[in-house]
Amino acid sequence: MAVAVLAAAGCGAPAVRQDAAAAAGVAFEAAVAAGDHIRACGLLAPQTRQQLEQDEQKACPAAFASQELPRRRGIQGAEVYGRQAMVRTAGDTLFLSLFTGGWKVVAAGCTPRPDQPYDCLIKGA
Repeated sequence: MAVAVLAAAGCGAPAVRQDAAAAAGVAFEAAVAAGDHIRACGLLAPQTRQQLEQDEQKACPAAFASQELPRRRGIQGAEVYGRQAMVRTAGDTLFLSLFTGGWKVVAAGCTPRPDQPYDCLIKGA
């Protein structure tokens, strides 16, 4: 009986992580669509936020305002690989990592390139 319970819990864990990553993607997308740069900055991973501020030489909300991220809404899918996730939205691909406080966006505004890594507008070092 204990083996069956553990097996069921193991099967549910990836779905829970996938749902949580998708929810973080929805929150980030909603902040971008609303122009809520303070909230969007709060959803960035620490290194990503630091890199954005360094690149733009401005505090995160002001630096974020100058980014041209897609503002279309709608999650198309989320894939989780351990503590990393990729969330596809209607006009963007987000990459997230799981931190102590939950999922944070490590890269946004990402578009695929054939035989190369994604090209991202916002990304950490």
